Amino acid sequence: MRRFSILIILLIIAAIQDSPAQKRKAERAYAAFNAGEYFDAIDEFKDSYSKTKKTDKASRTELVFMIAECYRFINDPKNSETWYKLAVKSPNSKPEAQYWLAVSLKKNGKYQQAIDEFKKYKQIVPSDPKADREIRACELAIEWQRNPEAYKVDELKDLNSKESDYSPSYARDDFGIVYFTSARDDAEGNKTHGATGQGYTDIFESRIDKKSKWSTPVPVDKINSEFEDGTPFFVGDYKELYFTRCEAGKREKKGCVIMFSKKSGDTWSEPKSIDILPDSVVAAHPALTSDGLSLYFVSDISGGFGGKDIWKATRTGEGENWSKPVNLGPDINTGGDELFPYLRDDGTLYFSSDGLIGMGGLDIFKATPQPDGSWVVQNFKSPVNSFADDFGITFENGNERGIFSSTRKGRGNDELYSFELPPLRFNINGLVKDEKTGAVIIGSTIQLIASDGSNLQAETGTSGDFKFALKPDVDYIFLASKKGYLNGKEKETTKGQVKSRDFMVTILLTAIDKPIELPNIFYDFGKWDLRPESMVSLDKLVETLTDNLNVTIELMSHTDSRDTEEYNQDLSQKRAQSVVQYLIEKGVEPDRLSARGYGESSPKVVDAAINAQSPFLKTGTSLSEQYINTLANEEQKEIAHQINRRTEFRVMRIDYEPPKK
Repeated sequence: MRRFSILIILLIIAAIQDSPAQKRKAERAYAAFNAGEYFDAIDEFKDSYSKTKKTDKASRTELVFMIAECYRFINDPKNSETWYKLAVKSPNSKPEAQYWLAVSLKKNGKYQQAIDEFKKYKQIVPSDPKADREIRACELAIEWQRNPEAYKVDELKDLNSKESDYSPSYARDDFGIVYFTSARDDAEGNKTHGATGQGYTDIFESRIDKKSKWSTPVPVDKINSEFEDGTPFFVGDYKELYFTRCEAGKREKKGCVIMFSKKSGDTWSEPKSIDILPDSVVAAHPALTSDGLSLYFVSDISGGFGGKDIWKATRTGEGENWSKPVNLGPDINTGGDELFPYLRDDGTLYFSSDGLIGMGGLDIFKATPQPDGSWVVQNFKSPVNSFADDFGITFENGNERGIFSSTRKGRGNDELYSFELPPLRFNINGLVKDEKTGAVIIGSTIQLIASDGSNLQAETGTSGDFKFALKPDVDYIFLASKKGYLNGKEKETTKGQVKSRDFMVTILLTAIDKPIELPNIFYDFGKWDLRPESMVSLDKLVETLTDNLNVTIELMSHTDSRDTEEYNQDLSQKRAQSVVQYLIEKGVEPDRLSARGYGESSPKVVDAAINAQSPFLKTGTSLSEQYINTLANEEQKEIAHQINRRTEFRVMRIDYEPPKK
């Protein structure tokens, strides 16, 4: 009993002594967090959490949330998802935990789960518009993944390390040298960053050899310091280098400045700050116009839209002072972060944002300047953008290829990727078939006529097929001809096509050994005036005659047998003549046309197509009045009469010579 009493007393003393120690652990954790040392704060918060009594539910809920926050700030969405899930299940969970859980799921590519969690957040905070925006972003991300842009993306394994590598910039006009930011072991700064757990970054250089292999990256001489150096940007002839330097200290927030260095021979000058903002304020990620007179950069100075914004400053000449920065405005900047601007020679601005509708964390956006000073902003979409952070893009001048940075491999580290829009390639694969039988036609001649003046010819093979390679932004006509058939054609265009593709086309040729029926030629009862719905079929006949200029035809009109032969003969002649008159009005030479009414004298013979539509009519049967009267009912008889009422044409000559104009 005495020993037990002593044990109880010792445990009480230990608990009393541990209380101040526990308080100090929490204080250290919050101090690290408030100083932006999120990586260091994680262990402090976890240690404090492990020693907090389970009965102290409020403290444990807060600590779980803070651990999740730290993982979010060091851009570790896998761990942040785990801890936010714990946070939302904790008593009296904060609404923010629900929101950031959904964001973490989105950044892990779990779009449908993210949508479900955003809907839960919307129920908790219905007045917050972020939920609807993020749900729409997830829906678009799913769509963009299913239908990616044509860019080809590859990891640059020669350049990447186990640490962060990001924000590249070409250092020569043949794009054979690249500078980029890296936290690898060779960096000059030997401290570990409390915010990331990685070393300080330096600017590294790599060169490409004749086999398109990048050399082992080395730190750029004279540029790097004991602090964080990165985000290089070259101006003009690659002799001027702008970059960011951040003087971070333990538990002490310091500003970032934009540095400038000039190259003489192979040596860079001592970098100097361009003093665009006070030292205590962030000025980072420089991008300049080709003349060096306009500077775009990132800052969190007052007057922005929230988070970090992109700003612009100008000067009148080299060496002159920079103007007061101007915010790029709400087309570009949001309540989130806009980072890593990049300018092309045509004035197009590329940047990354987590405040615009995107696929994950940071997405790359393209902003095109408008005459009124506004911007048209477009998401770069998949595959350049992903569910992770995508940023720090650079182009090979006017070419649609270059390098960008991404955390898509899921390790939390930034890595470099190449991207390229392959040349558009188009092919057309075609078949030529008999319109009536569906059989392929061997040995037909195919003529390609293009809007760019191209004119090619081929012949269908044993499978009735043909193939041509096509050019971008061109209209095409494919004209097929074969003796014993009317010419046929199909059209295709590569205009407006932004992805390579193969077209498929079938050209149907009509044999001229039998009359050819014109579908959907309608007249009012007892009249010969063409009804408007007949024009489509007749306009197609005009096109056929235009494609077959050496052909003359006879227009043949037929009636059913339900009137006198004389009346039907006269009516059919007038109807045939009305078709001829329409064709003449459309520009067909009159001497290519003749009209003949057949009345009821040539009943239709049932073919396979008619039998398929009306199985009670047997193939090969002539729909004479005598036969029709034997049909089972009035409905069947009416169908047979309707089939007899038709307009056809037949080819009379194939050697007609059009008059010279």
